[in-house]
Formats: sequence, structure tokens, C-alpha cells
Amino acid sequence: MYPKVIEKRLMAELPFMATENIMMDAVKAGGDRQELHEKIRQLSMEAGKNVKEKGLDNNLLELIAADPAFGLTLDELKKQNEELTSKVAELSESQKTAERLEGLVGLQSTYNLKSTAARIVGASGDAWTSTVTIDKGSADGLTINMPVTSSAGVIGQIIEVSAKTSTVRLIGDENSGVSAMVQDTRAQGMLQGQADGTLRLEYVSVDSDVKVGDIIVTSGIGGVFPKGLPLGTVSSVEKSANDVYYTIVVRAQTTAENNEEVLVITSLTDEQSASDEDVSTANSTPQGTSRDAATKTKDESSDDSSDTSEMTDSGSNE
Repeated sequence: MYPKVIEKRLMAELPFMATENIMMDAVKAGGDRQELHEKIRQLSMEAGKNVKEKGLDNNLLELIAADPAFGLTLDELKKQNEELTSKVAELSESQKTAERLEGLVGLQSTYNLKSTAARIVGASGDAWTSTVTIDKGSADGLTINMPVTSSAGVIGQIIEVSAKTSTVRLIGDENSGVSAMVQDTRAQGMLQGQADGTLRLEYVSVDSDVKVGDIIVTSGIGGVFPKGLPLGTVSSVEKSANDVYYTIVVRAQTTAENNEEVLVITSLTDEQSASDEDVSTANSTPQGTSRDAATKTKDESSDDSSDTSEMTDSGSNE
């Protein structure tokens, strides 16, 4: 998808979209509707030919202005076209906003999050910190350390709160750290922001099974972030001789620049926090499991669910 190309093509089609309003204005001025309709059809075909066959700009408005049957000047026609352009832009923005909000509702429902919606109203103005400001604060029940997420995944954590606004430190900030794990193998690590704005998954043992493309999610350890929320995708994995840990670069799942609305997670359920067993497993086997073992576990879990379903179905048929 190339937004500028789409925008250019849409703008070329706007004069055709405006013809109904143009005809209505001409009819109000005393023109014959049927005659005007036929003229617009012919002029639209001529303008369309110029665009598609000759590669010229859409000159439909000029053609209509040159026809005395319409009684409209080129300035009047351009004004109508500008009004239509404004309406299209407004509708497009409304649609994008609706899609973003729908995504937030979807995330909230999928993860059963207790949260408050907020809007990003500002960003940090220096090179030393990576933060944004949201339009909710202590008056809305927000407190320091609450996680913040977009519809695609985690973007940061609240570090300052006033009555009506809050400052969110983004996960790309070098002072940010989020307990994380590789989704498939459960290998444990800490997602750290870097001075250059990139992300690294630190403290992942070279015994772990990690590869490019692996999804990184929150582990829930520490009780701040719900476990399982998307953080990013592994973009590179490197290991030098005698290294204890991998050097893993992660591409963020989402960025604040691409979002206007966010969710602030206000509290966690027991299911969303890492259990004592999760913490114990993370401490005893931080390298997680092999990919084959993880796949086998999933398959066995699926088989168990299938067997349970069959037993239930069998029981209901008796």
C-alpha cells in the first residue's frame, strides 16, 4: 500500500464524484436535468480519456466551466471540488479513528484487560528521553508504573502523573526494561531500550532456542505487565565465541508515532500475572525449551483437548 499514490488517484477521481452536485446546482439555475446529465456523461468520457489514454490531468471541471449550459464558473466548480475534498478527508480520518478504536477494543477483549482509554497529546522534545504525554491522569485513577499499550502491543509505562495528564516512558527509551520471553520456547530475558532507540532482548542464554522472526511477549514476571502481550519480533540473533548470552535485536511491534489512542492497564487479574510456578520455571530453566519440545507440548495439549471434547460428545449422546 502506497498512501501517496492512493491519495493522488483519489484526487484525480474527485471531479467525477462532484458531478451530481454540479448538475443539481445547474438545474436550480434553470437548466434541463436530462440535457445536463447527458452533457456530463459526454464530458466525463472525454476527461477520462485524457487521464487514462493520454496521461493528462483530469480537466473535467474546465470542460464543464467552458460549457454555457451549466452556467458555472471555474472558480465556483473548484470551490465545490475543495468542499468535497474536505469531506472525503474528514470521512477518511473518521474511518481511521474507528479502525484504531476497534483495534483497542479487540485487544482489551482478547486479553481481558482492565484498562482506561487515553489519547497521546505530546511527545518528548529532547534526544535523551523517549516519552509521550497522554490526556489522562490521577483524576482518572492512573498511577505511576501502569503499563500502556496500543492495539498492536506494548508501547511503554507511566513514569509521571499529574491530575489530568501522564508521562509514558516508551519501551525504546534506554531507561526502559520489560520482563519478556520468546513466545514459542519461553526463553526468558529482559527487553531493554537502547540509546539509539532500538530494542535488545538481554540475558538470553546461548543455550536457548531463538531465531529471527520469533515473537517476543511480556512474561508477566514482576507483576507490572500482563503476560503474553506482544512486544516485538526478533530481527537479528548473534553469538560470539565464549559468549554467555545472545545479542538479540528486536523490532518493536508498534511505535507511538503510529498511534493516537492507547489503553492504560489499570490492574491485573491473577491469571494475567506470572504464577509462582511460572517464576520457578523461569528461574530453573531460563533458556526455555527447545522448539521441537514446545511444538510437541502444544500438540499434546491439542490432543488432550480433542480427547476431552470427544468424551464430552460421547457422553452427551448416550
